[in-house]
Amino acid sequence: MLLCVDVGNTQTALALYPDDGDGPAVWDGRLRTEPRATGDEIALLVRGLLGARVADVTAVAALSTVPVLLRELRGMVGRHFAGLDHLLVEPGVRTGVPLLVDNPKEVGADRVVQALAAHERFGGPCVVVVFGTSTTVDAVSARGEFLGGAIAAGVGVAAEALALRAAALRPVELVVPRSVLGRNTVESMQAGLVLGAAAQVDGLVTRVGREIAARDPEGRAPVAVVASGGFAPVVVDQCATVTHHVPDLTLLGLRSVHRRRARSRDERAAKRAARS
Repeated sequence: MLLCVDVGNTQTALALYPDDGDGPAVWDGRLRTEPRATGDEIALLVRGLLGARVADVTAVAALSTVPVLLRELRGMVGRHFAGLDHLLVEPGVRTGVPLLVDNPKEVGADRVVQALAAHERFGGPCVVVVFGTSTTVDAVSARGEFLGGAIAAGVGVAAEALALRAAALRPVELVVPRSVLGRNTVESMQAGLVLGAAAQVDGLVTRVGREIAARDPEGRAPVAVVASGGFAPVVVDQCATVTHHVPDLTLLGLRSVHRRRARSRDERAAKRAARS
């Protein structure tokens, strides 16, 4: 089994995928991301969640969007899953996704593998929308190139900031209100946060779609708008532009990078064997 680990700013997502085939995850779990955690602590939590399934792990693919945890994650994989095939997606690692941006090393590994997973599943050009700690709207060309995108405050971050900075407001549950015309303070905040996030994404997707079409020699618009992220279940049904919701998009992207590297390694080995 391939263990995929996505260490995000707020939560860490994990999944086990079969070694062969394109089937869904056979197991998945989530942890709260602790920025000061050590590699040993991360391993303890991961192994605890896996339980007896840890014996089924044959390979590990991981990434971290939290810079201070990248070194710890690298140590965790190398020490606690020693002897297994492992891959840590970070700047400089080949993913097969051309990054057509000013500084490719600035692009988060999560955005790269999300672009890969969306393009492999739906083709291109496409748009990837992720509702997480931040809300990202990224463009992927017909050839699978990462063209760039927009980053905005996530729904949860916006809710926390509003309650913190406005004395008369308090934290609210992030759910869809009865109407955009809130009849009390809670519903008014929910309308602004949830429905406002949906309207923001629809506006950005429309603009990104025009940019993609303008750059495509054939003037093709996005064939799919793919949503993912922890807050997607709250917002995605309110978005007019989103066509697909794939909850484990980042983990699927990690699986794709791992498979590409394995195929490349096998091809090189076959060529060496043929020459000898």
